[in-house]
Amino acid sequence: MKEENKHYVDVSKVTIREIGKATAKEMIVTHHYSHAWTMCRYALGVFYETDENDVLGNSEQLIGCLVYGYPVGRSAIKSVIDGLEKDQCLELTRLFIHDGYGSNIESYAMGQSFQWIKENASNIKMLLSYADPEQLHLGGIYQATNWLYQDCRDIQLMPNYSISIQSNPHKWIHSRTVFSKWGSHNLIHLKTQMGKENIAEFWRKKESAKHRYIQVLGQTKSEKRKLAKQLKHKVSPYPKDASEFLSEVVHHETFEPENKVNFW
Repeated sequence: MKEENKHYVDVSKVTIREIGKATAKEMIVTHHYSHAWTMCRYALGVFYETDENDVLGNSEQLIGCLVYGYPVGRSAIKSVIDGLEKDQCLELTRLFIHDGYGSNIESYAMGQSFQWIKENASNIKMLLSYADPEQLHLGGIYQATNWLYQDCRDIQLMPNYSISIQSNPHKWIHSRTVFSKWGSHNLIHLKTQMGKENIAEFWRKKESAKHRYIQVLGQTKSEKRKLAKQLKHKVSPYPKDASEFLSEVVHHETFEPENKVNFW
């Protein structure tokens, strides 16, 4: 039974079809919370049939889009199934739909995008997507559309650490930037190098690996079952508590430079 306080979209008015990448980019950069474009192989527009025509006589409105791209690097693909090729896997990198079209609009549009890919890109066997624990995201939309979940803690091979040189609030520097700026993630090295820059203290935390979700897109049920059995990492129950995946913040003091001269 539908909840009385929820508005559900009239799915008969919703269609999904490919749109130009420039159109999708403008929508994502303007409206998506990241305000950032990403790799794109297919940009799928979400269209809604209205009761009025625009100045060009169109009754459809572009209300959102889904962006699928090939995963960056082979490590992500290799970690899914042995033998999976790059052109057999897509990553859902962006999803945006304007508010006000019903609480189920995102899940319906996502389900329709699966069907579009099966019909127009039959070589695709797997879809990947991620939810960021650092943003307190659990991947509710993926859970609502029956993706398989793999615990991020089972997949992460080597921990990475962010640091902050200010407190209240922390301003986190990503591990890639830490390495670029100070040349290492080693704690002793960081204490030494930052001490030379007269940085007295810093805070450090382990970067949470992103939740990974997988959608198996076989052309038949038997193919889907076969592919699902070949997954290299186990399928886990959906996460429910975002705080469970947050890392402890640890305070550190740096080393004073050896050649520092104290006047007292």
